[in-house]
Amino acid sequence: MAESYMEKLSFTLLDAITDKEPVVQEQVCSALCSLGEARPREMLRACNEYLRQHDKLAQPYRALILRAMEMVLSSHIHQLDKDTASILILLASSEMTRTKGLDCDWQQAASSVLVAVGKRFINQVMEEVLSRFQPGVLPHCSVLQTLASLSVSNAFGMVPFLPSILSTMLPMLGMAKQDALRVVFCCALQHFSESTLEYLANLDQAPDPTVRRDAFATDIFSAYDILFHHWLQSRDAKLRLAVVAALGPMSHLLPSEKLEEQLPRLLPGVLGLYKKHAETFHVSKSLGQILEAAVSVGSRTLEVQLDALLATLHTQICVPVESSSPLVMSSQKEVLRCFTVLASCLPDRLLAFLLPRLDTSSERLRVGTLQILRHLINSAAAQMEVKKPFILSAMRLPLLDTNNKVKRAVVQVISAMAHHGYLEQPGGEVMIEYIVQQCALPPEQEPEKPGPDGEDLAAADSVRAVSVRTLYLVSTTVDRMSDVLWPYLMEFLVPAHFTEALTPLCRSLVHLALKRQEAGADAFLAQFEAHANLPSPYAVTTRLLVVSSNPYLGDGRGAASLRLLGVMRQSIHPLLAQPWETAVPLLLEHLEAHTEETLSLQEWEEKLLTFLRDTLAVVSDNTWTCQLSLEMRKRLPSYNRVPQEKNFLYKCLGTALAAAASREVVRKSLRELLGAASYQQQAEHEGLACCFGICATAHLEDTLTQLEDFMRSDVLRKPSGIFSIFKDRGEQELEKVRSALILCYGHVAARAPHELVLAKVESEVLRNMFQCFSTKDPALKLCLVQSLCMVSQAICSSAQASSFYFSRKAELVAQMMEFIRAEPLDSLKTPLRKKAMLACTHLVSLEPALEEQARADVIHGCLHSVVALVPEPDREDGGSQESLYQDTVRALEDLLAGLLQRNMTPQGLQIMVEHLSPWIKSPKGHERARALGLSTRLLQHFRQHLHVSALVPFHNLGLLVGLFSPRCADLCSATRRQAVDCVYTLLYLQLGHEGFSRDYRDDVAERLLSLKDGLVHPDPATLFHTCHSVAQIIAKRLPPDQLISLLLTMFEGLGDPDKNCSRAATVMINCLLKERGPALLEKVPEIVSVLRSKLQETQGEHILPAAQHGLYLLASQHCAAVVSSLLGSPLPFDSHTCALWRALAVQPSLTTQVLELLLEKMSRDVPFKESRAFLLGSSPHRVATLLPLVATCALYEVLSAPASGTAVLELYPQLLVALLLRVSCTVGVQLPRSLQVKERRGTGTAPARSLEPCSSAVDALQALLLRGGSQDVAQCMQLEGGWELLRTSAGHEEGVARLASAMARCAGPRLPLVVKALVCTQNSLYEIQRVTSTAFLAELLSSNVVNDLMLLESLLDNLAARQKDSSTSVRRLVLRGLANVASGSPDKVRAHGPQLLTAMISGLDDGDDPHGLVALEAMVGLARLLDLVAPWDLHLVLLHTVIRIRPFFDSEKVEFREASIRLFGHLNKACHGDCEEVFLEQVVGGLVPLLLHLQDPQAPVASACRFALCMCVPNLECEELAATFHKHLQEGRSLHFGEFLNSTCKHLMHHFPDLLGRLVSTNLFYFKSTLEEVRAAAPMLTGFLVLHAEPEQQPQVDLEQLMAALQLLLRDPAPGVREKSAETLGRLVKFA
Repeated sequence: MAESYMEKLSFTLLDAITDKEPVVQEQVCSALCSLGEARPREMLRACNEYLRQHDKLAQPYRALILRAMEMVLSSHIHQLDKDTASILILLASSEMTRTKGLDCDWQQAASSVLVAVGKRFINQVMEEVLSRFQPGVLPHCSVLQTLASLSVSNAFGMVPFLPSILSTMLPMLGMAKQDALRVVFCCALQHFSESTLEYLANLDQAPDPTVRRDAFATDIFSAYDILFHHWLQSRDAKLRLAVVAALGPMSHLLPSEKLEEQLPRLLPGVLGLYKKHAETFHVSKSLGQILEAAVSVGSRTLEVQLDALLATLHTQICVPVESSSPLVMSSQKEVLRCFTVLASCLPDRLLAFLLPRLDTSSERLRVGTLQILRHLINSAAAQMEVKKPFILSAMRLPLLDTNNKVKRAVVQVISAMAHHGYLEQPGGEVMIEYIVQQCALPPEQEPEKPGPDGEDLAAADSVRAVSVRTLYLVSTTVDRMSDVLWPYLMEFLVPAHFTEALTPLCRSLVHLALKRQEAGADAFLAQFEAHANLPSPYAVTTRLLVVSSNPYLGDGRGAASLRLLGVMRQSIHPLLAQPWETAVPLLLEHLEAHTEETLSLQEWEEKLLTFLRDTLAVVSDNTWTCQLSLEMRKRLPSYNRVPQEKNFLYKCLGTALAAAASREVVRKSLRELLGAASYQQQAEHEGLACCFGICATAHLEDTLTQLEDFMRSDVLRKPSGIFSIFKDRGEQELEKVRSALILCYGHVAARAPHELVLAKVESEVLRNMFQCFSTKDPALKLCLVQSLCMVSQAICSSAQASSFYFSRKAELVAQMMEFIRAEPLDSLKTPLRKKAMLACTHLVSLEPALEEQARADVIHGCLHSVVALVPEPDREDGGSQESLYQDTVRALEDLLAGLLQRNMTPQGLQIMVEHLSPWIKSPKGHERARALGLSTRLLQHFRQHLHVSALVPFHNLGLLVGLFSPRCADLCSATRRQAVDCVYTLLYLQLGHEGFSRDYRDDVAERLLSLKDGLVHPDPATLFHTCHSVAQIIAKRLPPDQLISLLLTMFEGLGDPDKNCSRAATVMINCLLKERGPALLEKVPEIVSVLRSKLQETQGEHILPAAQHGLYLLASQHCAAVVSSLLGSPLPFDSHTCALWRALAVQPSLTTQVLELLLEKMSRDVPFKESRAFLLGSSPHRVATLLPLVATCALYEVLSAPASGTAVLELYPQLLVALLLRVSCTVGVQLPRSLQVKERRGTGTAPARSLEPCSSAVDALQALLLRGGSQDVAQCMQLEGGWELLRTSAGHEEGVARLASAMARCAGPRLPLVVKALVCTQNSLYEIQRVTSTAFLAELLSSNVVNDLMLLESLLDNLAARQKDSSTSVRRLVLRGLANVASGSPDKVRAHGPQLLTAMISGLDDGDDPHGLVALEAMVGLARLLDLVAPWDLHLVLLHTVIRIRPFFDSEKVEFREASIRLFGHLNKACHGDCEEVFLEQVVGGLVPLLLHLQDPQAPVASACRFALCMCVPNLECEELAATFHKHLQEGRSLHFGEFLNSTCKHLMHHFPDLLGRLVSTNLFYFKSTLEEVRAAAPMLTGFLVLHAEPEQQPQVDLEQLMAALQLLLRDPAPGVREKSAETLGRLVKFA
């Protein structure tokens, strides 16, 4: 009897199960499951039959089949009939027990089949399994495993069988000698016990509620006896673990008296296993179950065994955990569960064991004990309730531990205590304080002794982090802790050693306060008087305000402190409730809007001080203000280690004193501040001075009085006499006191009302400062200068400054200059220079004016002090050094501008520039840059403040411009730009002196600013070009009387040591001579003489113009001779020769003659000669002839000259065609051997360009375009890479096409003459020249310009005439050109349609092209023309074209596949709405290859398939299919091929069911494709077609043929193909 279809399908898949690739095996299994989904009974029976027939099939493959069967059974168990179940039971039982050995995967899979069947047919399964479980005979291991698995999966079905199973099993235990079998017995007993316990726990749902625990007790005890007394002693570790894992659940089934009897031996036996096993999870879990069983029966044995239990369990917790694996962590949890069980019955003894171990020397024991204690607090809360005092008392000892791991454990215990009410007990405050102490640990400095495990840093980080997190969680989540923490946490706000804990403290307090407010607590949250230990509101305000000055420290304590202040506003002072409700959020918003990097601390401090001033104004209570100031003064010593915060506290104190109404309090406070200040701390001087300055805003008299009294006191007197050696203060200390006092005077003058200061500045302020000017102490000097700067600025800021006569001004200025001159020139370490110059800046503006010599001394001294500074090398503090230098330069600029302001005349400006001139010409770059920068600033200042009352000459303009303009080429980039700024400003100064307004903008002068960009990069050509442009602008705006002085100054610049500046002077001189030559008629001899002498002295490019001019004169008379002579120059041309060639392009008529001669020389000789290599048989190579090569190089030089443009335009067509053909003839041509040697050796001057023949021709062609007004063409070629393409054989055609395209776009009017010249070369003897000319003409047809110029007809005729050319490349290019009409003149295609189509069809049939490139070009061209030709013309060739291109769909060449498929798409597009039946057949026939080639490995082919399919679908007239194609096949969108193919096949089978057979049979051809991706896609297509076909369509498919083909694919070398074939076979179940 023949096999059924289903059996054959199944057997085909089953045969493929032996595939070597796992992915294919999985797909085969999946396909089998698919068969099972549709026909579970047949699939299962087929698998059964296959396994029975293939008895020798390897075990791994049998396991795969069994696993597939198990999957089908799991999902279709309810469809399984009894007969099939019986067959499967027998099969699985046989497979499971076939070998005596244990093969895990295979036997486990068979066992799983039995278990799956057992979920419904438990009785039949048990009958079979029990038949292999006979008394007196050791069963197969898999039988026991199956029984165990059945008990787990179907406890209600299995438990009734257990008594008989146990009675049969017990005798076998003694027979089992192998450890592996014993392990299986133990696992079975474990699962049996667990199933029984589950059954007994759910008797209300059990089928037999009469089952009792007693029914199992005897058998379980018997088994226990063997397991414990015999097997547990085994040396096999796996067996011991299996035994102990079984003993746990078995202990619950033992009789109570037996359990009590066995515990004295059982517990020590289990505990002993901890020493034998590193992996203790099963031991701990079993021990916990045994303890639970013992507790449940009220065992008294536990009390006897408790010490051993606790010792062992405690050791397990304290053992270091080397792994964080889930099993290890689970073991720890099981041990802790044991402690919970013991706590439920013996809490006193448990604590008596644990608490003393908190006082042990071992870190591990302390940490482990704390871990257990925390667990007990959480898990045994009821038992621990009465033990709280004892636990709290015992916890005091670990609080003293400095070990970070212990600390972390203590914090976790305290967290548990907080949740269970421990901290509400007496002594709970100590625990809270401990948490706060850990929060206060600096993250980088937590104390820790180095440990061996290398975890110190991690532990240090975690202690503080855990503490912070714990404090916040306890505050926010434990409601019972609110009354404990509030207001107790406020006690930690003020002490300095809790500073690091401020942020978490404030956050917790804010939360607690808000919670109390929500609960309706009194508005006065903190009753400061009621709690003796609470800090006062003044202390709280001071503390929170001061720490907010550096807001981002300590995890953002600024915002946290301000929020706490805002919440407590009512408690601080009743009047602050409303103002702070508005002010505090504004401060917080400012912080949120910035980061630590963007926040200005100075601005932030000012906001806080404003907040404090507003607060004091609102309170307006002198007593409150004085009390606050007293508190601030008391807190000063606590900030000694944080200078920034202490200085801010000084400012706050000054603000409070300024608001105080009591003068006595103010005087007393100032006296105490002066007496208690830490003068040795330099950082404190600024804070003390700020305090006095702010106080002086309201108490100037009292402030000056206190300073005066302190200055006169004994404190500042030098020790004298014989006992002076015993004095504490030495001279150094006194200098520091004086420094602070001098700084105080400066701040007082700066901050006090200026009108009041003016009256006291000389009598009180400066009098005390003058006493210190003789000091040599650097710090005191700096304070003096800084204070004098503030004093002078205060004087200048006064409204009465203009009438103030400063009698000691000259003396002060001289003193400042003495300080400046004393500063070293090798470094800039202090701001003394800057501050001294700032002081001088303010002083020079006061009356009386400085004498002339004093002014000169100030300018010279300050310039020398700053400009001559040696640049600092890069250092770590380079940023701060650079900032200090910039500030010093700005101070110098302001000083010089102030001095210039006193003499705002051209003479005054010249005096300033004379002082700067030596620095401007300095050989040191940094000095020149600094001097130019200062000059720029001074000139701008002069211009901004220029007031010309009458038209006066700017008599020194030429001199100044001549000094600055050559520096436009300075080696330093900054100097160059500053020189342009100087010239720019000087030109506007001249315009100002001519009477133009200050806001007038001159177009010529403004061009200077645009030139600055050209000075950024140090490219000499760019620099000198820019200098030339600068000179042009100067020439246009310089008055005639200033020209000669400018030139003479620039001539002197030719000898500048900076060669760049010397060359720039040459460029500018030449430009000026050219631009302003007529005005220099009388001075020409002098100028030429000077210029010639300078050029003779200097070897450089700037001497060549004279030689070039001479050559020009000579060539004007003897052009041919000069050209001939220059052509005799050796190659490569040196720089002088190149310059001389370019000199011949000065005058158009001369240039025309030169170009014509060079063209004649270039075309006279052959372009190359063929030379055979020395070795016989080697192919000949081409060598360039010398004369055309030299002429080409000369042409390049002439064409490169800017003046040759007129002549080039005249000869443009001839030059273009000649050079283009020269390029084509030199592709791949080599240099003559003599030139090769010379070029390799590099003798003489290095050539600017390569001598390679083709490159030189391309360069000449490029120069022609640039000089002939076709810059756009050259630029297009450059951007598109056309020049590089022209040089290579492979890219030459494309390069020519890009040149033609660029000409059509950018140089259309020139094309007629170019085309005329080019057509004449079509019959050239050289094939490459014909190819080049054809490529150029063909590309022209892609532009509409040929139509506009009426060149279309002639070009078409010319190209058509070349269709029979002997060159394949020419014929191919002809077709390309004809197709280009579609792009260039689409409206003309219809008129020439027959001619164009005929040419393309002829190209398809070209038989002389062995590589098919002409046919490829024809297909591409047809695709472009189809949309434009007349329908009737297309109709005549349509079918022929489709048939002709169809073989190319499967070509091995990518470009042929792409072109043919894309043309197929265009043919379909052209037939939309008019598709004949014959053509529709071709569309249907093309569907399969198009769908499959979507998976083509080449992206262009896949893209062409997308297009073609989208064009085909309208002809099929199926809207759903069209929608699918539109959704999935859009260009640019990734394609999910499987999803698309599924949807496509669905619609094809729904609308065209009769196509199934044709599509499948066509698809079979691609099962043998050479492309792996296509072979994989072909069975996918078949599978989806079958999936969506109706069963009645089955006759269309030859299933035998299809299955045979798929079977072959299952042996394909590609795993992906085999995988898809297996998937398709699974879908063929549809036709079963």
